[in-house]
Amino acid sequence: MKFNTIHPTIHPTALVHPGAQIGKNVSIGAYSVVGAYVWIGDDTKIGSHVMIDGKTYIGKANQIMCFCAIGVVPQDLKYKHEGMTYIGNGNFIREYVSIHRATKGVTYIGNENLLMAYTHIAHDCQISDHVILVNGVNLGGHVRIGRYAVIGGLTGLHQFVEIGRLSMIAGMSRIDRDVPPYMIAEGNPARLRGINLVGLTRRKVEEAHKSALKKMWMKMKKREGIEGIEKINDDYVRQVQRFMEKSERGVVELE
Repeated sequence: MKFNTIHPTIHPTALVHPGAQIGKNVSIGAYSVVGAYVWIGDDTKIGSHVMIDGKTYIGKANQIMCFCAIGVVPQDLKYKHEGMTYIGNGNFIREYVSIHRATKGVTYIGNENLLMAYTHIAHDCQISDHVILVNGVNLGGHVRIGRYAVIGGLTGLHQFVEIGRLSMIAGMSRIDRDVPPYMIAEGNPARLRGINLVGLTRRKVEEAHKSALKKMWMKMKKREGIEGIEKINDDYVRQVQRFMEKSERGVVELE
């Protein structure tokens, strides 16, 4: 038997508002609810008991598992029904994930991210591409996370914190300041522990850049500051330097 996959497959118990825009080959599971201002791209699979509300755009080829809440009202008493939620393509959103719409602008999730079970993304957060949030990660409002960052399980991030690209946060950490790119942070409160060499190797970063970052780390441990770092002529080190210079909350302290 051949099935027509051009049209969406919607379970009879699902409630999909007539105003919602549903793409090709979309499936929506039992008892899920899709609001009037929701747009769902082609080939996206939505499990059972999922709530998608508000002005929410979901791109193509996403997998959203059961009991997720996406685009729901933010936990901000100042909210005036203004913001929206944007989710890109190819994301894997596991069970019980909550993603709240922005207070004014956009809560943004990029492409090909893995959001594991019970993670919470608060209003106005900006998640780039290829990010992994392990089970139980909680992001406060306005948190920004760069490409290929990994946040360990049960970690809490204070509002307005920024996490640099290809950084690694150990599980059960408390992050109340910014974490520069390519670094490892761990602890409560978190401290910088070194360079994320495993992540850099997985991304096939050249040995010259890794050596420069290790040299930078040694200068940081000697408390040479920005003045010491800027003496190293390397693009990756320059990225760390610029991140630290523009940080508004300040950077997580060294171990």
